[in-house]
Amino acid sequence: MADPTVVDPTVVDPAVADPAVADPAPLAERPRRPRFVPGARRRVRGALRRATGRSEAAAHPRAAALIRRLTPRSVRARTTLAACASVAVVLLVASAVVLVLFRADLERTVETSGRTEARDVVRLAADGHLTRQLALGPGTDFVQVVDADGNVVAQTQNLAGHPALTSTGSRNGHRTYDLDALGEEHHQRVTTVTATTPTGPVTVHVGASLRTADAAEDMATAALAALSALLVFTVGALTWRTTGRALRPVEAIRAEVAAIGDRGLDRRVPAPRGDDEIARLADTMNAMLERLEDAGTRQRRFIADASHELRSPLAVLRTQLEVALTHPDPTVRDTMVAGALQDTERLQALSADLLLLARLDATGRIRPDEPVDLAELARTTVAARSTDPHPVALHGPDGVTVPGNALWLGRLLTNLLDNAQRHARHAVTVRLSVDADTGDAVLDVTNDGPPIAADDRERIFERFTRLDDARSRDDGGTGLGLPIALDIAALHGGTVSVHDTPAGTTFRTRLTTRPPG
Repeated sequence: MADPTVVDPTVVDPAVADPAVADPAPLAERPRRPRFVPGARRRVRGALRRATGRSEAAAHPRAAALIRRLTPRSVRARTTLAACASVAVVLLVASAVVLVLFRADLERTVETSGRTEARDVVRLAADGHLTRQLALGPGTDFVQVVDADGNVVAQTQNLAGHPALTSTGSRNGHRTYDLDALGEEHHQRVTTVTATTPTGPVTVHVGASLRTADAAEDMATAALAALSALLVFTVGALTWRTTGRALRPVEAIRAEVAAIGDRGLDRRVPAPRGDDEIARLADTMNAMLERLEDAGTRQRRFIADASHELRSPLAVLRTQLEVALTHPDPTVRDTMVAGALQDTERLQALSADLLLLARLDATGRIRPDEPVDLAELARTTVAARSTDPHPVALHGPDGVTVPGNALWLGRLLTNLLDNAQRHARHAVTVRLSVDADTGDAVLDVTNDGPPIAADDRERIFERFTRLDDARSRDDGGTGLGLPIALDIAALHGGTVSVHDTPAGTTFRTRLTTRPPG
């Protein structure tokens, strides 16, 4: 007795009764593609780009308007849409994998049942115990035994009177059977087995129904679809609510900033609790508003001080000119004109200082990077001040080079020397050196005048700030020399500070010798 062999387990759709399509022709025998196909593809792609608005010059206005209208604009809507789309894609892939595995397991169970029934029938046929009418086994719909001549040898009662089951073609490596004649209107798994009997070879066809598998698959698909929709809706609702709560402080910050004008810089944005990104954003915004308020306050104070400084010499100048115009004595007239000329020079110097401050403020953080020989600059500046009331002694090595602007650095040294000449008793000393630890250039301007109180050492660098002994019209400055020197040093990445030394009061300027960046 020959062992039975399973030849072809096949899923059969009763709606598919035609043979499968034959394999495609070889490459050499395939028809050539018409020449108009590439042009048609280009036209189709161009139409798609125009419809989606990718080509601004030829975009369809209605399609572009519809796309802009459907595109979510708020961060909340975009975040919710992205979360829902991501979850939907993951659920779709997971559901497809689950359904494929579930279907494969159900079909494997049905196929196993059909194979078991086929082996039992083959065993009966091989032993010669095959009867004309066969009984149905569990999980099978029909059994039919056909001999080599195509005659039905045995079959189950539900196939009585039906012809032999024959294959109608091949699809995907499996045979296809037409079961409409058998009255089977659902999917079947047909197992075909050949065996050798005492009367000759026979073919056994065992059909197992996939109705239960189809119903289970449909039910699983519906359940997964419902659960996926519920999960996507839940994720969307949670994302919408969570994003709204997270962005509510941002909207409050935006509304407060929008309501702040140039007259309301004292207002602050609401800062939420915690230490997250939004709280840090609120703290940053408040710090920026505080800096803007301080800048506005300094600007208003600067304008008021500048107006006051300009008003006083203008009033004195007008008085002197009026007296000179009306006084009959030529000597008095000459004295008034000389005083008016002196006040005009003060106004000119004040205007030049104000313009320089405006230029320094407009320069911002852009550091000049031209190489400047600081030793040569100091020698030239000191040599040009030979008419100063107090002698200036210069000490320092040659070849100390710093990156910067020679004109502005010269103005820095000039302002420090003017201040030192104004307060010195007998002499002024300029000493240039290089810090061995940091490599910075150190420029000290020392005068032997009275020391500066510790409380005033920061205040003297504020604009229009003058100590009591520097307020006279003859000897006092405008209160802008030291602030200009500090701003020039800061622009070059340096500092200006005041120190008490054995030689007197020293204004120390530190400038980096490293180029910007």
